[in-house]
Amino acid sequence: MCGEDPAIVPELRKNYDHRRQWIVDRIDLLTRAFSIDVAAYAVMSNHYHLVLYVDVARANKWSARQVLLQYTKVFDAEPLVKKYLSSQKRRLLSAAEIHYVETKAEEYRKRLYSISWFMKSINEPLARLANAEDHCKGRFWEGRFKAQALLDEQALLTCMAYVDLNPLRAGIAKTPETSDYTSIQARVETELPEVASKSGRTKNNKKAAKKRRH
Repeated sequence: MCGEDPAIVPELRKNYDHRRQWIVDRIDLLTRAFSIDVAAYAVMSNHYHLVLYVDVARANKWSARQVLLQYTKVFDAEPLVKKYLSSQKRRLLSAAEIHYVETKAEEYRKRLYSISWFMKSINEPLARLANAEDHCKGRFWEGRFKAQALLDEQALLTCMAYVDLNPLRAGIAKTPETSDYTSIQARVETELPEVASKSGRTKNNKKAAKKRRH
């Protein structure tokens, strides 16, 4: 999916590590829109891990307008939604049209704290990109994502440690600061820049590190 293509003929082998950055960038975009925070992530060569915090209370505090603004950071807006968000054009909407848009906003609100929608919003666009790059059609991901509820702080810390150390266990990296496409590398870069600079690592996660909420 995102690693080295094990073609028999060496000249035909390709490296797809750039797709790992696609996933990091997509996660970064979605955390700006959804009421879901990413506590940890690790993008491996054939799968990725996420530790998510769903903030329903935050989403429920958003006004209808804020919901629409958040939603349209990722998804295309319907014509009526665009008019509703325009201070000039909104005055031209009928009461029925305003009611329709605000009803849609409630539908969007639920999507913005849905893990299923969050994962769908990562996987579907990336599948289309990868299929276009490979000049093929059909299923890209093996199956639906799997999720496990973390019911206490100990479970959360254990899971975050598992995700953060996944590249080290797999032998891909020797230290957290050199494990590319991971949240722990992004945190090291943000909170311990002197460690990151000594490691000589490439700054794959720089953009994500600036905006990610932990």
